[in-house]
Amino acid sequence: MDIEEKLSNFLHSKYYNELVKAASQGKDFIVIDFADIDMFDPVIADQLLEHPKDIMKHFEEAVKNIDIPSIPEIKIRNIPESNRIRIRNLRSKNIGKLISVEGLVKSASEVKPQLETVYFKCPDCGTIMEIPQESTNFIKYPKICTNPACRRRGGFEIVDKKLFDVRWIRLIEPFEITEGEKPGEITVMLKKSLTTPKYQRMTDPGNKIKVIGILKEIPKRVNGKKSVKMDMIIEAIYVEPSEKDIEEIEITPEDEKKIKELASDPNIYKKLVGSIAPAIYGFDEIKEAIVLQLFGGIPHVLPDGSRIRGNIHILITGDPGVGKSVILNLVSKIVPRGKYVSGKGVSGAGLTATVRKDEELGGWVLEAGALVLANNGMISIDEFDKMNKDDMIAMHEAMSIETISIAKASIVATLPARTAVLAGANPKYGRFDPFRPILEQIQIPDTLMSRFDLKFVLRDRPDRERDEKLASHISLSRLNPEKMEPPIDTNLLRKYISYAKRTIKNIEMTPESANMLKDFYVDMRNKYTGQDQAVPITLRQYEALIRLSEASAKIRLSKK
Repeated sequence: MDIEEKLSNFLHSKYYNELVKAASQGKDFIVIDFADIDMFDPVIADQLLEHPKDIMKHFEEAVKNIDIPSIPEIKIRNIPESNRIRIRNLRSKNIGKLISVEGLVKSASEVKPQLETVYFKCPDCGTIMEIPQESTNFIKYPKICTNPACRRRGGFEIVDKKLFDVRWIRLIEPFEITEGEKPGEITVMLKKSLTTPKYQRMTDPGNKIKVIGILKEIPKRVNGKKSVKMDMIIEAIYVEPSEKDIEEIEITPEDEKKIKELASDPNIYKKLVGSIAPAIYGFDEIKEAIVLQLFGGIPHVLPDGSRIRGNIHILITGDPGVGKSVILNLVSKIVPRGKYVSGKGVSGAGLTATVRKDEELGGWVLEAGALVLANNGMISIDEFDKMNKDDMIAMHEAMSIETISIAKASIVATLPARTAVLAGANPKYGRFDPFRPILEQIQIPDTLMSRFDLKFVLRDRPDRERDEKLASHISLSRLNPEKMEPPIDTNLLRKYISYAKRTIKNIEMTPESANMLKDFYVDMRNKYTGQDQAVPITLRQYEALIRLSEASAKIRLSKK
């Protein structure tokens, strides 16, 4: 029995109902689990991994042998662990094999038609020749007429062509596995049913996906000529989302028990504060704010469709050398998809999104910046005040509506940026001048300032008692590093945050808390009058109070 017959039997016995359903509902493809092929015929399963191109062609023919009105494509998922490879570990030995890679979509082209087959007619004898188009660059013409009686060379005319849709994306390794390394990148070609609107949304920049496909080599071009150096691309067979967000961290029953014990501990806030950068002395209020930021509030969608964000944004501004950068860097490592960037080395395009011309991917390409890549995580932006004015303008939408809209060249898109922002900034003159109003010394526009839920000003004033405690704390951290162990270790803290976000989806506001928050807001608003006005709080800060209260409830695993 040949491979096609075996595959026809396999499809008939295991996937007949799915094929009939796909054909009747007009679906483009069905997805086959690799484990089913392996159980049916281990030899074919091995051949699929080693020679996927041939076996996928046999699958196409096998589907035609089954009596159904339309012929859906075959997709493969769940391939063995041995064929799941990190992008940076792809080598020439993997070329031509079926592999699986995981990554973040960094940039994506538009969906464009591409030639699959071109039909040529011989002007002498009228023979029609079908030429499949393998190359992505130039049309392949027949060299000689296939009619033995004619054998004409060249001058054939195109009479028909078959097209398919194609999209090129650039995949970059996820942050959590590239600690201190340059993340690997690879180009992926999506075609036919993987370019539908559903898959287009799934493969937009900022999304994390798993790609199963065939690794291929294409020659690089130098001055229009093919070079001996090759580039690798993946021709995707199947794509699925692989969002390993904070809400998908694995939590064992033992972890759950520990978390519930922590949540009911009356000193939980103190323990959490002590677990944030324990090597840095003091700053308990800032650390408490960061704890609330990590847990976050609840996003609310109102009946009219408007959305109120749940993420909390914090600005820490202060004299040099007080430990802002260390806190920012440490916090970005606590959550998955956490990112640390420095304002001086970041551009608006690098932070939000950009459109650029890319010949390799074809035409204009949408590329996601750090805010989009950190979607559903958090971003620490150091030297926030050193960012260009244009880049600060780009932050406005991201911090209030939590999207990034872009309309450049031929691309109009809105990307999700549901990211909590922790920003650090220095005063305008290097240090705070006690004789000038604070607002004058912070080089951040008022419109952007109001988007921060909490703002902290750190002054480095000499104080004998505090300086002594600070010096003793640093000495202790050097002499006895084990004494700097956090009360809740980072791994358990990560699971705690994940568990709270996963289980507490709705929080009810009690009338008592509503009155308390309202009174505090009204008093605060009307406290400062006259010439020496401090940074006024706006209605945004009232929403911030609610968000902080929700985060506080999440810590206690309370729904009120």
